[in-house]
Amino acid sequence: MKQYKIDELRVEDYDKIKSHMEEFHNDNCIEGIYRIFLDEKLLNKEQKEHEKECGPFYFAVEIDNMGISFEFLVRAKNKIRCSCIRYADKKQRDWLIDYVDATINKLNIIA
Repeated sequence: MKQYKIDELRVEDYDKIKSHMEEFHNDNCIEGIYRIFLDEKLLNKEQKEHEKECGPFYFAVEIDNMGISFEFLVRAKNKIRCSCIRYADKKQRDWLIDYVDATINKLNIIA
């Protein structure tokens, strides 16, 4: 799986990122798994065409006491398999990395 991973978090940094994820990205029922929804402006042509049937689209995030992983696979909330579910293109990937880096900086996490 292609992903952006931040490991070896200090306990206090883990607590900060977990609190942030719980507050802003907690619409999932699986412990330790979160969703960062992709802005509609970043969808590729096929994802836009499938938005009503498959969307919304998101990146999965897994957090545990060892670190946090942001998958580069763009998933669809309403479908498990579809041709619109694919790895992020450059624009989407860059958006996710920028979002993660900004969040890390905002929370004063040492990574």
